[in-house]
Amino acid sequence: MTRISHWLSLAALALLTLPTATRAQDEKKTLNVLFIGNSYTARHNLSTVVKAMAEAGNPGLTFNRTDVIYGGRTLKDHWQLGTQNIVSQSTLTKAEAEATIAALEKAAADPKDKYAKSALARHRSLLPNMESNRQPWDIIVLQSYRDDLTGDPTLYAEYAPKFAALAKAQGARVVLYETTPTTQNEKPLTTAPDPAPVLAKERAIAALANRIAASVAPMALVVQRCQEQRPDITHRFINDAHLNQNLAYLTACTLYAAIFEKSPVGLPIDSITDIRTFEGKPADKTKDRDGLPLTRTFSDKDRADLQRISWEAWNEFQKIR
Repeated sequence: MTRISHWLSLAALALLTLPTATRAQDEKKTLNVLFIGNSYTARHNLSTVVKAMAEAGNPGLTFNRTDVIYGGRTLKDHWQLGTQNIVSQSTLTKAEAEATIAALEKAAADPKDKYAKSALARHRSLLPNMESNRQPWDIIVLQSYRDDLTGDPTLYAEYAPKFAALAKAQGARVVLYETTPTTQNEKPLTTAPDPAPVLAKERAIAALANRIAASVAPMALVVQRCQEQRPDITHRFINDAHLNQNLAYLTACTLYAAIFEKSPVGLPIDSITDIRTFEGKPADKTKDRDGLPLTRTFSDKDRADLQRISWEAWNEFQKIR
């Protein structure tokens, strides 16, 4: 074989193997995702369910998730508790971190402000490790909670852009996770819900998303579609106002759709486990708030329906934008 023919053979081999190498490199991608919210993110370990779906639906992906949770708090509260520092951790200065700690020390002096105390502990623990926590976020999920219902603008529409500006400054995408505590049903429905209030709310969420170039998990619309198509499915506990396993699964599927802009249909994840247990007499740590199994494993039909409904509703929301 001549030197030229040998070189051509090597070049041809390189061309043949390049797509495989490129594909393998793509499959090793890592996403660093920050979830900011309250118990609507904490319950059912929601971010870990999204992680499981993300890695199942994207072979080779490493989905690193971090939660910043304060019970019952909104984005406005998170801002007051210094969560913006965690959003900006890749560029946060020591002076900024110390200023936040000083402000929280004053707030924590109020015995009624239990959240300032927990936030203060969080920021104090982060200060010595600032330099080892410099990785930028790829995606930041901003959860609403009753702060998207009233006001013009709503508090959600006021504070989501503040967090989004910090996120985008480091190249992160923003996902708006809209909760819907006012439309969750604890019992099967016998009549279809009125779609008008939901559509009005979704138009406002769409306007906000367009303004800050965010993706959306439009859970009010998802729940409405599920109530129409599967009125037998409930979305909250009877003995607890939080989302139940059904809605947690719908939410995880919708967040998957919002993050990857592709269908969750066919994902193998088939169960949800809550983190709160039965507090009746006797208490039972294997049961959920309603005394049913803590882990709900979905039938093939229910899993397929929940995945399909979330994808259909997510696509319907895109038409509103």
